Amino acid sequence: MYAVNWSNKAKKQLRKIDRKEQSTIIDAVDELENFPNAKNVIALTKHEYGYRMRIGNYRVLFDAEAEVRIIEIQQVKKRDEQTY
Repeated sequence: MYAVNWSNKAKKQLRKIDRKEQSTIIDAVDELENFPNAKNVIALTKHEYGYRMRIGNYRVLFDAEAEVRIIEIQQVKKRDEQTY
């Protein structure tokens, strides 16, 4: 089981999203405790962060440290041409 930590930047981005979508994102991110069996997660190549999780029109970018079993949520961004 992985521990999920949110960066300050990700928390700030999440606060700017409306409440209904916030709860959807938080529920989906809670599934990351079962990483790598979480849904809608892919590994990114040649990117600042290692993984992304797709949640509707939003993308959660994160890093996973397998040795210590910690997931660090780095960004929550609405999907557009500039997301990744």
